[in-house]
Amino acid sequence: MADSLPKILATTRLAVSPWLDVIVRDVQFFDQASVESYYAIAQPDYVVALAITPDSRVLLVRQYRPAIERFSLELPAGLLDPNEDPLSAAARELLEETGYPTKTIELIGQGATCSSRISNTTYSFFIRTAGRRPDFVEEPGICVSSASLGELRALMLSGEFAEQTHVGAVALAAARGLIAF
Repeated sequence: MADSLPKILATTRLAVSPWLDVIVRDVQFFDQASVESYYAIAQPDYVVALAITPDSRVLLVRQYRPAIERFSLELPAGLLDPNEDPLSAAARELLEETGYPTKTIELIGQGATCSSRISNTTYSFFIRTAGRRPDFVEEPGICVSSASLGELRALMLSGEFAEQTHVGAVALAAARGLIAF
């Protein structure tokens, strides 16, 4: 029956680290077709926070990313801990990375991180923060900064702020009318 295709005939998982598995799925796309193997990376779900401070600045973090062999300017973000809900994870990541506690938080979108290669979901949040904790100390290797919305737009257009998952969170906030450039 055509609506039962494609079929996943076998799935194998290989644990690489506590944060990453490689998944091999053997797929048959139509009757009498050869079985094809597709590889994916499985990671915990991911949260990204577009956080606006009381003085209307967007919080940014700069850190070295070995996968791309350079520093990256990003929104506060990270992986969910086991059994952690996305909202709590976003508030936790924001506080850990920037020292700013969450005042209000709104889920603005969720979807596949990279539908062709990564098997997880990204949750994007719009957060209004309270003031920065006075005792906050930046994590080693992470530099916290902020930008006005106009400055963020310029960073996006120049390619300095280019992590597509994070650009997507900004686009979701703009599409929902939460920010305007």
